Amino acid sequence: MDYVNGPGRNHLFVPGPVNIPDQVIRAMNRNNEDYRSPAIPALTKTLLEDVKKIFKTTTGTPFLIPTTGTGAWESALTNTLSPGDRTISFLIGQFSLLWIDQQQRLGFDVDVVESDWGQGANLDILASKLAADTAHTIKAVCIVHNETATGVTNHLAKVRKILDDYRHPALFLVDGVSSICALDFRMDEWGIDVALTGSQKALSLPTGMGIVCASPKALEASKTAKSVKVFFDWKDYLKFYRMGTYWPYTPSIHLLYGLRAALDLIFEEGLDNVIARHNRLATATRIAVDAWGLKNCTQKEEWFSDTVTAVVVPQYIDSSEIVRRAWKRYNLSLGLGLNKVAGKVFRIGHLGNLNELQLLGCLAGVEMVLKDVGYPIKLGSGVGAASAYLQNTTPVIASRI
Repeated sequence: MDYVNGPGRNHLFVPGPVNIPDQVIRAMNRNNEDYRSPAIPALTKTLLEDVKKIFKTTTGTPFLIPTTGTGAWESALTNTLSPGDRTISFLIGQFSLLWIDQQQRLGFDVDVVESDWGQGANLDILASKLAADTAHTIKAVCIVHNETATGVTNHLAKVRKILDDYRHPALFLVDGVSSICALDFRMDEWGIDVALTGSQKALSLPTGMGIVCASPKALEASKTAKSVKVFFDWKDYLKFYRMGTYWPYTPSIHLLYGLRAALDLIFEEGLDNVIARHNRLATATRIAVDAWGLKNCTQKEEWFSDTVTAVVVPQYIDSSEIVRRAWKRYNLSLGLGLNKVAGKVFRIGHLGNLNELQLLGCLAGVEMVLKDVGYPIKLGSGVGAASAYLQNTTPVIASRI
């Protein structure tokens, strides 16, 4: 079946890919060019320096890899670990599950710490495992910062404290795919050894660039790691960094120009302001959910995500039908429930280049869909509650003061 565009714009509120700013689209609207010319290395040099700012690192080494978050995962693992190495990894939702599956398929000895979906990582179990590991057989602790399947955010500073309390030398590897540029993230302060993100999330770019940042400790580990890697090998990148040409193979030139524009927008707003905006929009969404009489899939406030809210529906409603109707009738794209929460939750993504009025339009659409599927909602209840909060908390746009 051929689908035609509906009138107006699609309201994209999945937890990635997200809306692309017009400035980024214009920056990418260009012809191909020779990536060996002086222009692309000059552009790349500025990008590598500025990308460090979104990780909040001065000592990390970034890699801009033409891939997705899944490829960035593989790069992080294979460059720092050897087959048979023991890792601790936390199973709290679909994307942490997929990273664990990748670790197992790459031949690592994965010690899985599982929590109910809707809960954060069990850090008490982490502490007990590190305490018992006096021989330091655990080579890496792998954690998803923000699990988009359930709307759960883990506390990375607590993980670092536990590692330090037991003076454990394990590498600290973090999936920041849906958190970096949206949630507070401090690579140097929290002693993170490898962090990674994807272009299609809070950076508000098209899919296709995995951004990995490695600490000096991780680079040192890469010198002896025996995992097989070719396309993702950091050594190839570092060789070309030293040569000043930066690219061991063909980059996505259009994404490089898009990244330049995306970073400029973030820095213009101010990274801390971007993070505050995400918190403001997420809080408004949670207020709306409460006003509807529905529950957040995330079981404790300390784990609430500022990039996605997973909304639990009553048992008599199939959440997949909410997502289908939203798209077919209102041109509104919401996130499906995945795996264990399929049919039980729908997800509202509120990350990337997004403002208050866009969010209110989404919430109004959700209210109409809920009424369509038979949920006894008072239209305007969530929108009104969210509007009242936003009217009191939204600052004047900095450039318009």
